[in-house]
Amino acid sequence: MVRGARRAGGAREAGQYARAVTPEQLRTVVRTVVAAAVDRGALAVEVPDEVVVERPKNRAHGDYATNIALRLAKAAGRPPREVAGLLAADLAAQPGIATVDVAGPGFLNITLAQGALGQIAVQAVTAGAGYGRTQVLAGQKLNLEFVSANPTGPVTLGSTRWAAVGDALARLLEASGAEVSREYYVNDAGAQIERFGRSLQAVAAGRPVPEDGYQGDYVETVAQQVLAEVPGVLELPEDDQVPVFAARGVAAMVADIRSTLDGFGVHFDTFFSERTLHESGALDKAVATLRDQGHVFEADGAVWLRTTDFGDDKDRVLVKAGGEPTYFAADCAYYLDKRARGFDRVVIMLGADHSGYVGRYKALVAAAGDDPATHLEILIGQLVNLVKDGEPVRMSKRKGNFVLLTDLVDAVGIDAARYALARASVDQQIDIDADLWSRRTNDNPVFYVQYAHARISSVLRNAADLGLALGEAADVDVTQLAHERESDLLRAIGEFPRVLTAAAELRAPHRVARYLEELAGTYHRFYDSCRVLPRGDEEATAQTTARLWLCAATATVLRNGLDVLGVSAPERM
Repeated sequence: MVRGARRAGGAREAGQYARAVTPEQLRTVVRTVVAAAVDRGALAVEVPDEVVVERPKNRAHGDYATNIALRLAKAAGRPPREVAGLLAADLAAQPGIATVDVAGPGFLNITLAQGALGQIAVQAVTAGAGYGRTQVLAGQKLNLEFVSANPTGPVTLGSTRWAAVGDALARLLEASGAEVSREYYVNDAGAQIERFGRSLQAVAAGRPVPEDGYQGDYVETVAQQVLAEVPGVLELPEDDQVPVFAARGVAAMVADIRSTLDGFGVHFDTFFSERTLHESGALDKAVATLRDQGHVFEADGAVWLRTTDFGDDKDRVLVKAGGEPTYFAADCAYYLDKRARGFDRVVIMLGADHSGYVGRYKALVAAAGDDPATHLEILIGQLVNLVKDGEPVRMSKRKGNFVLLTDLVDAVGIDAARYALARASVDQQIDIDADLWSRRTNDNPVFYVQYAHARISSVLRNAADLGLALGEAADVDVTQLAHERESDLLRAIGEFPRVLTAAAELRAPHRVARYLEELAGTYHRFYDSCRVLPRGDEEATAQTTARLWLCAATATVLRNGLDVLGVSAPERM
């Protein structure tokens, strides 16, 4: 390694006046330096959209490192180390940076100015709930459809996963500047609704439920509710009873679903009724629109959409030979309705049993004249099981043998339920061990993270009892934060904005959970190595104040991260 460049006027800036430099800010600085070199003709390259800045494994290699020179060298037609040397001098002149060294084949190792790392704590505390939030997705108007379980039963465990992940994703997207509308598509039309109505009718009349009907205690409850609302319903002609039971039953289930999700902390902006698409003529308009695009044809008495033109494995029926519209016709009308409402992108979250749905939906978007790559995202999630005594509990909505959202909450609590469901990538099947997630021990991930926040809250309360306060940001001497564990914690805090941005862009809320667990561990190691409060007759020092700011900054990030996941940050546990 050779010395690349050092800030003029001395090795380091005064710590309390140094500019905070988070990894995300450093990425912007590096990109700005590259752009400046291009503008003045020193480099003939395209300025990259993304810059990689990482923590070196060897602490002797500085605070951060970037491979930007290696990436640009080929396009610039110059050796990587030459490009690195050119950029090093400009980087070292940036506020908050002390030295930039050229290492190996052309890496840039960056050492921050004294106090620049410590200022991250001040930045986090000062920003409060806004720390980590960005505007990288500003201007995007997204429709996020999730859960959307049939209104023929209560919210089951499988749907609960989408509730937790979907709401966390919505919060992430909003934290990155996007405008998000949370939507629940109510499948209140079709054969399953008639079966539900007949099931309620049978129970109300004291008859066995039809073989293909719905089972469970809730069916009895809803049937009795319909009888109470419409006392004379069983006196109607039998065929007239079913629509009443179906309509009233669906209304009761939607109310129950909405109440259950609200109690889980998941609030939808829109509950969109499929039935309204039928009643408003939207299906006919959708078929006409697609026909105008030239992709509708008729065969065997049915009306078809030629989805094979857009990569689907077969063409899809819109209207059956008997004149009955298909579910796919409703899907077409629903997408066109979303487009008419001005959404730039439609994001749909589906279970693994709907993976075959992807091709046809992309084809319909293309047939409507839109680019599926920019207007549509479909996220497929795997199954979730609740484990008891080492065995998954089997679920079947129709037989009434299933685990509900409320059962999970009763077993582990809302916070643990939401965290457990959000911390795994949706493409992984997960088992939730009710015993593990209800423990108040460090092997319970949500307890581990929440306990870190509660521990910090206790430290800050004890400080207040001693008459110690954070004071003004301008007065804290962050150069006091020089211990290895303090530096580790500051770097972890500085990563938070990028973690949120990456999690939003990748649609991966689990990244936030895993980051929080690492942050909690980093804090516990700091706390075990660095005494925060004075003991006995000891006087508080500048280091005491700086460490209180570091504690408060960590609490801010834990709180903000948990909030993104819809989980509380308790001050006492």
